[in-house]
Amino acid sequence: MSTEPIPISSLRGTALDTSSLSSQTSSLPLWERLSTWASENKAVVYSIAGIAVVVTGAGVVYYRAGSRTGNRESSADLDAKKRTSKKERRKAKKEKEKEREQAPPNTTAVQEQGEQLKRSAPTVESDPSEGLPHVDPTTVDSLSGQDRLEYATKLKVAGNKAYGDKSYNDAIDLYGKAILCKPDPIFYSNRAACYNALGNWDKVVEDTTAALALDSEYVKALNRRANAYEHLEKFSEALLDYTASCIIDGFRNEQSAQSVERLLKKVAEAKGKTILNGKEKKLPSPTFVTNYLQSFRPRPRPEGLEETADLVENSGKGQLRAGLVAMEKKTGEGYDAASAAFDKALELRDLGEHEAFAYNMRGTFRYLRGENADALKDLDKSVELRPSLTQSYIKRASMHLELGNRGGAADDFEKAMEQKEDDPDIYYHRAQLHFILAEFAEAAKDYQKSIDLDKDFIFSHIQLGVTQYKMGSIASSMATFRRCIKNFDKMPDVYNYYGELLLDQQKYSEAVEKFETAIEMEKQTKPFRMNVLPLINKALALFQWKQDFPEAEKLCQKALIIDPECEIAVATMAQLLLQQGKVIDALKYFERAAELSRTEGEIVNALSYAEATRTQLEVQQKYPRLANRLQGMGNQFGAPNMR
Repeated sequence: MSTEPIPISSLRGTALDTSSLSSQTSSLPLWERLSTWASENKAVVYSIAGIAVVVTGAGVVYYRAGSRTGNRESSADLDAKKRTSKKERRKAKKEKEKEREQAPPNTTAVQEQGEQLKRSAPTVESDPSEGLPHVDPTTVDSLSGQDRLEYATKLKVAGNKAYGDKSYNDAIDLYGKAILCKPDPIFYSNRAACYNALGNWDKVVEDTTAALALDSEYVKALNRRANAYEHLEKFSEALLDYTASCIIDGFRNEQSAQSVERLLKKVAEAKGKTILNGKEKKLPSPTFVTNYLQSFRPRPRPEGLEETADLVENSGKGQLRAGLVAMEKKTGEGYDAASAAFDKALELRDLGEHEAFAYNMRGTFRYLRGENADALKDLDKSVELRPSLTQSYIKRASMHLELGNRGGAADDFEKAMEQKEDDPDIYYHRAQLHFILAEFAEAAKDYQKSIDLDKDFIFSHIQLGVTQYKMGSIASSMATFRRCIKNFDKMPDVYNYYGELLLDQQKYSEAVEKFETAIEMEKQTKPFRMNVLPLINKALALFQWKQDFPEAEKLCQKALIIDPECEIAVATMAQLLLQQGKVIDALKYFERAAELSRTEGEIVNALSYAEATRTQLEVQQKYPRLANRLQGMGNQFGAPNMR
């Protein structure tokens, strides 16, 4: 579940699948921006700098593509048609006729082919079942070239009829004899269609591969082989064929494009499970941890754990206090030390009235490490020992929602309210649940209730403005943010999120100004542990506004120096490199983003980009002529405008 304001740029077309939600907020904006832009610019995505990616269906945790463009033509397409010469139109007509000939055998196709044969080859009989030539490997060599062509045509027509009658084995035999007379890619592909109908996927692969050896850009054969590979669970091979098919066909076939998306998801999910199973359980980046922890209102240390309290360091209470002190550093080393201290505190015991709090804190850091089962046990123990500790219910609700248990999350909020109905954190985090589920009116009520109970918590104000924006109340949203700036003028977060709102409205200059203000405030107040999100947002703004790759890349590098394990900085750098055609480098960054991701959904998102990029490279290596075609398509559609 989201734990701090959900940025404006992540809202467009959002339809979240709560079966595997993440609590991370810093990664949500990037994947939303990339996925949304990819959905809106499908052809461009494949063709920027000769190579790019599409993941419109891969990021199902956070995003599912909305409406599709279908077959609508751009003005560039229409202008191109007007400029087409007569010679080109004749060529296109011939290609269309060839495509019709290559269509999957069916009754209509057989009739059409029969009519064509009557006109073009009078020596071929109209009833293919009569007078079929006898052909086998021992006799075919004795036939003349003309006889072979005539026999091949007769056998093909007979094969088409048998296919239409669902006599697949007879059709296989007839196409095989036609191939003896003339090794034609259409004959191989048609025989593959018969094997496809029989579910003999290995034979489908064999025949379509033979067809492609004769015609490497035979789209129908590529699609048939891809389908067979998918049935054989060779998902990477299927993805490669579907991607090549899309590029060759100019992305006109929506079904093939959807197949690419589906295969990307399958490949990424398979690899994601492997990564997750072997992944070392460790804390995410300091940016992530800080954003999570600051989503709860700051509270004084429990009585008896103050800095002045006389505690033995190597005792349960001493270690509990040491963990709280380490947390206040807000650095990677500090968070690691805090996690270890909370573990040791419970090992040493003797915590007295602080035992429930200790389970709360250990559960928090176990959750951040991705140890959800153990984290839930700790929070269960915490509420058992001290039901009045409402924060334990709230954190447990977040985990329930991430695991897809909406009912469990709602129950925990109710239990928290039974203990302390005036706790503003309850309303803030319940509002986040409503927001994620697109229940915006309910979310706005809870954010406002959180503000009424405690007006000094900045994120309640920011998230209320975000919710108003999502509901279409732009004027109210802007007014909320202006009040935030007036009341929290020294807080960099308000400038950062206001900048995102402006960026979504394409008010680039104003957005960059707000991001720069946030960056300067972060430098002044937290020079060694600054929040890197304003740096990344400014990088994306400059990319979207001016395509200023060098400056955007420099800003991401700064973010990675400050927080080397910030997944959103790594993923943003990958996208910037990709847009510049630095594909090998981009691939490394996408893979690194997958390694840094915390949950399976986040890993799949990163791997989807990595696999799409890798597949594009393989396609270009296998089909070098497609590189220029892709480059031309990129030039036709112009520069991207990623949001």
